[in-house]
Amino acid sequence: MNRHLTELIGALNALKDNACAVLVRVDRVQGSTPRDAGAWMAVFDAGEIINTLGGGQLEFQAIDVAQSLLRGMGRASMTQAFGLEDNVSPVLRFPLGPSLGQCCGGVVHLSFEKVRAMDIERLVQTLRQPEPHLALFGAGHVGRALMRVMCTLPWSLTWIDSREDIFLQQEFLSVTMEHSDPVHFAVDHLLAQTHVLIMSFSHAEDLDIVARCLLRQRSRGDLRSVGLIGSETKWATFQNRLRERGFTQQELDTVECPIGLPGIEGKEPEVIALSVAARLLQLQSMENPSL
Repeated sequence: MNRHLTELIGALNALKDNACAVLVRVDRVQGSTPRDAGAWMAVFDAGEIINTLGGGQLEFQAIDVAQSLLRGMGRASMTQAFGLEDNVSPVLRFPLGPSLGQCCGGVVHLSFEKVRAMDIERLVQTLRQPEPHLALFGAGHVGRALMRVMCTLPWSLTWIDSREDIFLQQEFLSVTMEHSDPVHFAVDHLLAQTHVLIMSFSHAEDLDIVARCLLRQRSRGDLRSVGLIGSETKWATFQNRLRERGFTQQELDTVECPIGLPGIEGKEPEVIALSVAARLLQLQSMENPSL
């Protein structure tokens, strides 16, 4: 479950009595718009905003409408103040032109719905979208930096390490953390179409995880991509050892090492994390990634 949906659940659970928030959703769009149909944000009485519709005047006006609903403005007043498209639920039409100070040229139709803690189960079913899945092996400096980035994206995340106490100080609410020893056995239980990134504290563990991924690809061929942190020298050594284990060069060529977008310099964990996250987004957008 992505970070924004997790935050929404927590915020709704924290509401007292019968207090509510307003869920604003992109009902439909025409032409060029900041977000597509299904995008949402939640507006709370105390001023908290979760998620975004793209910012700018469109979002400011949507917040104004939501806060009017939270103040108890009735339908007649809402119609007079904002205009409503139908008699069932508040749906407003926003042309993205000069009146909003935006030049996208499209039209966004936004729906507004009061929601409470009792609506959480329904909202999870409604708002939760299919998410690409990442399995990250290794909870070191780069792993932590990468998870901080990935938690901001609509991805399903599994974090795996052989050290039993490594996750005690990690606070990533939307991440599934797993202790596995031996760590490479966890490969067998990954979801199909998972992107795998390998960056453990041990080269021996890295090698075993890569080998297990290659065996899974040989038998099932259902991992979306496999990436290994390291230099070209490290990968050359790994390839020699993997060939000794019976893997072909064609199989080895499905592993990407070094990882990240080419041309981005810097070995700081945060630089590597941003580069790798960008590469994951690139791979996910490809129908048949090379990895």
